[in-house]
Amino acid sequence: MPALVPPPALLQNNESPLLLASGSHSRRRMLENAGLVFESLTPGVDEDSIKHQARKAGCNAATTALKLAEAKALAVAGGDAVVIGADQMLSCQDRWYDKPTSLEDARAQLRTLRGQTHCLHTAVVLARHGQVVWRHVEEPRLSMRAFSDTFLTRYLQAEGARCLSSVGAYRLEGPGLLLFWHIEGDSFTIQGLPMLALMAALRQMNVLLD
Repeated sequence: MPALVPPPALLQNNESPLLLASGSHSRRRMLENAGLVFESLTPGVDEDSIKHQARKAGCNAATTALKLAEAKALAVAGGDAVVIGADQMLSCQDRWYDKPTSLEDARAQLRTLRGQTHCLHTAVVLARHGQVVWRHVEEPRLSMRAFSDTFLTRYLQAEGARCLSSVGAYRLEGPGLLLFWHIEGDSFTIQGLPMLALMAALRQMNVLLD
């Protein structure tokens, strides 16, 4: 059986390999849908320690998200590859939220967020030769409805474990959209990657064709 040959990077400069430092299915899907050819690796980063140190130093959520994205990019940096590192944090009334670890955790989190406006601090960096060469953060704001407990129970039944993959316990591209009455920010950024800013940066670095 012949070996599988990866598709050509028709929209890229093939002399500039691209690497995604993330295990996120959502980020990988967005890059694939944009026609990019890349490899992906899950970086071994102690996120809790980085967040703790950032809090201790008085950093806000946006700066902390950038620190996490930089740590991930540098954890897998090597060779001539341009490495994409990304991370996302959620804050509401100065409280930081992590991904829920169970459906009951998701229920408690969504009860706290309902009727409130929260911010998603979505950071992305590019690294090359072990150095961060570009960084960017966007902060969409999302306002949840004051939904009923009955709706919340049905929502968790419909989503199941899928809602545990998001820091907000929702997928905007799925039934999570029904949690909201108002959203400020583009869907790419909300899903975890500021695609338009990232594509512009990759063009400037001659990774993508102009």
